[in-house]
Amino acid sequence: MLLRFYPLSVVCCTINLVLSERFYALETRYIDVPVTHFDWRYQTDTFKLRYMVGSRGIDDSGPIFAYIGGSGDITVYSRNSGYVFEIAKAFKASVVFIEHRYYGRSFPFESDSLSKKNMRFLSTREVLADIVLVINHLRKSSTGEQRQVVAFGGGYGGTLAAWLRVKYPFLITGAIASSAPMAFSTMVKSCDCFYEKITEGFRRYGGEQCVRTIKLGWDVVINLSKTKLGLDFLSTTWKLCRDLKSIKDINLLLDWLTKVYVDLSVNNYHYPTDFFVPLPAYPVKLFCNKLTTSFANDTKGLIEYFGEALQIYTNYTRKVVCNEFETAAEYAFKFQRCAELVMPVCSVESDMFINRDWSYRTFSAECGERFGIGDATRDRVVREYGENLEHSSNVLFVNGEMDPYSCYSFSSNASASIRSFEILDGPHHVEMRSPDVSDNNYIVNARNMYVEAVRSWLKGSGR
Repeated sequence: MLLRFYPLSVVCCTINLVLSERFYALETRYIDVPVTHFDWRYQTDTFKLRYMVGSRGIDDSGPIFAYIGGSGDITVYSRNSGYVFEIAKAFKASVVFIEHRYYGRSFPFESDSLSKKNMRFLSTREVLADIVLVINHLRKSSTGEQRQVVAFGGGYGGTLAAWLRVKYPFLITGAIASSAPMAFSTMVKSCDCFYEKITEGFRRYGGEQCVRTIKLGWDVVINLSKTKLGLDFLSTTWKLCRDLKSIKDINLLLDWLTKVYVDLSVNNYHYPTDFFVPLPAYPVKLFCNKLTTSFANDTKGLIEYFGEALQIYTNYTRKVVCNEFETAAEYAFKFQRCAELVMPVCSVESDMFINRDWSYRTFSAECGERFGIGDATRDRVVREYGENLEHSSNVLFVNGEMDPYSCYSFSSNASASIRSFEILDGPHHVEMRSPDVSDNNYIVNARNMYVEAVRSWLKGSGR
């Protein structure tokens, strides 16, 4: 069986955010952390976790703003989260970006970290303990050991920031959780929202005909895959790094194509972006502009036009030689999706994706086959962090209206100090980028809410 997953957001960020680093340079450091914080048999085994601190240093007595890395290289987040630097200046805060274990350069077992036997230490519980260790180290190394700490994060990193506040309220004064999924497994009431939201975005920016053509494309790909000539044509036309040969390969192709649509939707910003892949402004619109209805009855012609459209995402700079189905980071995160971050996603006739039901039994079986993970993980995050934040405080959730991950986040205020704000027409954690002249008032207002929330938390000591 083939695991079907879709990225939990390591996608973001605008080219002009690099400008912030010129004004707030970062120094890369490493700290020894235990392979596991919770089993004494392994606590003498350590590895080096990477983090980055602002050029102002850590000797100030002001607050610490800690950006929590997600499922990717921390340098990418540091280059693409410009507003964290801006708000830090306003509060005279030190900035630290902390890398997530098993990503970037923070591997417990070096090149063997992603083997099945060694991935058992890849969990949110261990990650949060890593972050606490880094923060305590910074506080003890500075002149203000009782410095207040505000956690920031986008996407999955925002989820971790919120959970930090839940698990360690004595250390974390408050948390900014942008585009942060918080509903997992049995907490999810409807599995079709995610694809419906993406379809809505493609319809809004690309038109109804684009949605219909994409829907048609699935059957075209599947029919082509029934012959060797069709498989070869797909492999060559779409510049795949590996030739399609089997049903498993076709399933990988379909999942990869789904991921491209998801990433285009999440990255549909109003200016050019450069995160893991360079993209133009409004890439969904440009993608749809490449498709045409005149080839509806010409299978090869349609596939060729899809190939050109796909290059908006896969090869906008025209420097990519071929397209891989899965990176090491994506593999690691798929493990996390099985082990803890169970996010039900299904498609229905009204969206632009292949109709797919979702059942935990099937999902669990696929996870067991690939990673050896069983049913016991289904509600792990619910047991670890709670089903809601009614007993916590000082968390601000910000979501973009067009961001499909908003389907799994808080859409309304949970309490007076657990607040939610929606950015009209907003994509994925757009407000965490450096201010841009083209930002709408909702983005500006979200940043103002950042300032208001942080000011109130620091003033009230966050307890």
